[in-house]
Parts: sequence; C-alpha cells; structure tokens
Amino acid sequence: MKRVAWIVLLPLLVSTPWVHAEEEEEEEAVELVFSAEEREELGIEIATVGERTLYPEVNAPGEVMLNAYATSQIASRIEAQVVARHARMGESVETGAPLVTLSSVDVADAVGDLLVNDREWQRVKNLGRDVVSESRYVESEVARQRAYAKALAYGMPRQELERLIKKADVREATGEYTLYARQSGVVISDAFVLGEVVEAGQLLMELSDLDILWVEARVDPELAATIAVDDAVRVSADDRSWVNGAVVQRSPRLDEATRTLDIRIEVQDSASLYPGQFVNIAVRTGAGLPSIAVPDAAIMLIQGTPMVFKLEDNEFEPQPVESGLKADGYTAITAGLDQGDTIAVTGVFQLKSLLLKSQIGDAD
Repeated sequence: MKRVAWIVLLPLLVSTPWVHAEEEEEEEAVELVFSAEEREELGIEIATVGERTLYPEVNAPGEVMLNAYATSQIASRIEAQVVARHARMGESVETGAPLVTLSSVDVADAVGDLLVNDREWQRVKNLGRDVVSESRYVESEVARQRAYAKALAYGMPRQELERLIKKADVREATGEYTLYARQSGVVISDAFVLGEVVEAGQLLMELSDLDILWVEARVDPELAATIAVDDAVRVSADDRSWVNGAVVQRSPRLDEATRTLDIRIEVQDSASLYPGQFVNIAVRTGAGLPSIAVPDAAIMLIQGTPMVFKLEDNEFEPQPVESGLKADGYTAITAGLDQGDTIAVTGVFQLKSLLLKSQIGDAD
C-alpha cells in the first residue's frame, strides 16, 4: 500500500510596524500602537485636551460682493467718441486721476456758448448797473450761468471749464473733455475701445475699493433674529482659512423667493476673497462659553457613535464622547474626556480605517 502525504498550509501572521496582533486561543486582540516616528510617517498628530472659549455661531452660505458704498461708475452723459484711455482694468488709481478722454460736438457747442456768454457778462459787469439797464445786466448774468451749468451737465469737468474761461479763446472749444476718478480704487472694468462712439449713460469704467468688500448671506428668519449689527463674523471660501468681518446691515424685509433675510457683512483685509465668490460665514451671536473642546477633525463617527482616539502609552483607544456647542472649528465635549487627556487631531481617518479593518477581520 502506498503512503499518502498530507501537507497542511498554515496562514502566515504578518505584523505591520504599527499594528501589533497577539494571538490567543480563540480571539485576536488588535492594538493601535505607534511610536512617535510611526505617527509622523502616518501623518498622525496629537494634542492635549484643554479648555477653550467657544461662541455660539450662526452658519450660512454667502457671496462676496463689491462694496457699493466704495464703488463708482464712469459713464458718458451724452453721445461721444472715445479718443484716449488713461487707465486699464486692474490698475489702481487715486482720486482725481484721468481715466478716459471723450469728444463731443454737443460739448463743443456748449463750451463755445459759455465762452461767448462769459465774454458778454464780463463786459456788462465792468460797465456796471449805472450804465446798462437792470434787465440787460440780469439777462447777461443768467445767460452766462446757464451756459456754464449746461457744459457741466454734459460732463465737462469744472477745472477744464475754468481753464478755458481764463484763456478766453473760443478756438479751444474743441469738444474734447476728460473724465476723472471720483475716488481711489481699482479699475474693475473698462468696457470700451478707442474710437468707439458711446451712447449717453453707457458704462465706460467701474472703480472700487477692494480693501473693504461685502459678503451677502441669506439667513433663515429665526436665525437672523439672533444676529445684530456689529456682530463678529468669520468668512471662508474653503473652510480652512478664515478672514474676519462684522455685520453692517440687516435687510428689513424677507426675500420673496427664498423667504430668507439678507445679512450684509463688511470684510477688511480681504486679499483672499474675490467679488462673485461663494463663501461660508459664521456669525458670532452670543457670549463666550468656556468648554473642554477639541478640533472638529478629531471626532469620528464610528458605528453611529461620535468618538475620538485617546492616546495612552503610545496606544490609541477609541473613546466615545458626548458633544455640545460647535464653533470656530472646535466642538465642546460634555462627557468622555478630561482636561489634559491626549488625543489624535490629524490622521484620525487613518486610525478609523485601521480599527474598522481589524473589526472586519475579527468578524471573518
């Protein structure tokens, strides 16, 4: 009879540098044990649990807007032709800087009339009321004033009118005039080309002070009732970096479509924000509450229970916690942790994955 040899293959027990398994007779205990070097390799950072003052906040989406109170539009008041550009989109200009030069037949006529009427007025005024009749004196003065006002109304700058009046040369009434910046700021738009004939009221340039932007948020009326003017606000486009602001206005009526209230926020030092950008806001609405608090990222939901990974003797243990107020990226812990405990604050998802992987292995 031939002998049959049976070979039994036993599974290899492989241990990783950070998960150490101890085999017992019927079950396998998995420990999340890491040295400092291993934690650094996995991107796990730890921190000591401490007390932090948290402020109640109302969170809502918002949109970055130009500050309308620090914005001005440059437009032609009459039909005119663009003959020169003095500033470009994206450039910073100061108050009184030249922006665009226009040419208009109507302006030429208005300035010509002003110069003629001014000359007549100067002659009548020099003669005096004793020489000319009262009606002629008043008529000449009013004609000069009307011509002056008409030239201003067409868009001729006052300083250019005064220069032309001083020269008293009708040949200078060419119809060219320059529009100047009424404020300092950045050129937001310059929607024209040289030689273009623009209509009355057509927008040529827009200037705005980008150092102070607005954020407009739509908030549920019940939450809006807790928000007051001057409340501190945090604004972020990515929920990682935040800039500070303050509530400056609350709309007195509901939006008809969304049934929400508009909250206007003023943001300074807003170099990271751009008009038209969608952001998240957090409005501080109450007094600070001292609490034992941990970063939001330190809390993981495991099998429906909020937990943190508590570190003792280089071993992480999942620790159930009860949470309270959430504000400024932190969550108050009402039960489960004591001040001075050490927990993982980054790399928490990695720990959760290892824990769940070990539990699946145990189930198999």
